[in-house]
Amino acid sequence: MSGEAIYVENLTKRFGNFTAVDNISFSVKRGEVFGFLGPNGAGKTTTIRVLLGLLIPSSGLVRVLGHELPREAKLLHARVGYMSQLFTLYNDLTAKENILFYGQVYGLKRQELHQRMDEILEMAGLKGRENELTAGLSGGWRQRLALGCAIVHQPELLFLDEPTAGMDPVSRREFWGLIYRFAEKGTTVFVTTHYMDEAEHCQRLAFLSRGQIVALGSPDELKSSQMRGRVLEIDCDNAERAVQVLRQAIHEGKLVGEQVTLYGALVHIVVPESSSACPLIHTTLQNAGVKVRTVQEIPPSLEDVFISSVSEYRSLEKGLS
Repeated sequence: MSGEAIYVENLTKRFGNFTAVDNISFSVKRGEVFGFLGPNGAGKTTTIRVLLGLLIPSSGLVRVLGHELPREAKLLHARVGYMSQLFTLYNDLTAKENILFYGQVYGLKRQELHQRMDEILEMAGLKGRENELTAGLSGGWRQRLALGCAIVHQPELLFLDEPTAGMDPVSRREFWGLIYRFAEKGTTVFVTTHYMDEAEHCQRLAFLSRGQIVALGSPDELKSSQMRGRVLEIDCDNAERAVQVLRQAIHEGKLVGEQVTLYGALVHIVVPESSSACPLIHTTLQNAGVKVRTVQEIPPSLEDVFISSVSEYRSLEKGLS
């Protein structure tokens, strides 16, 4: 297992009668950007806290950078970095003072710490603003500073828990550029997100729902293997009304389909096959007063695949209950 940064087998974490993580297994290769994708409450943060040795698993085997957890958790801490959802920066300290503080916590010596500070300030775009109070920095700069504090000791493995929450699209894109720079230097990155476009940047993904992994693989593998049915995209003059009409038609048995969702001004629907569904959808919407411009089959997006995977899992769950 020398090529694995993380190895998890049958991990379960319970809090009283509540099961936050339910018998999951996966591994992460060294140098990989691995994504944990799921809605709030799916078990992403709990899993990270177990992998950091901050929570004791209820059952299962967990090995991170060769250390078995929780028994060897103390040996792990100097080798990993962690940026939480509510990144811990001290607002009454300057950017420079935050970096100094975290460097000292990780045991960096004076010369190395000052060298790393220059590198982090450059990375965060804070050169010339290092003496400003952190409270006065914009959200994007604060998140880059938080990332810098998490990697000040140059960890082998970096955990990022919803790192771009609240960022604007440009800042998110720039942040992911930084993540890939770390990965290119050999850092393993384990990142949680609920942004589907960000998931495309990961080399492999795990889809989580209610504490269980419902799909695992690269974005391309998931699109080719996990999608049930065909995805049709509808361009019309009233997308919200179209969603209501199509869901009602499915409920009444007039149309075979599922996963009718809004995609901006467009509508996606998953059908068993497209040749007969396209004209039927067109007619159904026209009869309901919705002007249809096009109905066409498209390749599935990761969001389509995620919804399909979660829906299938929940259907199986209901069948077993």
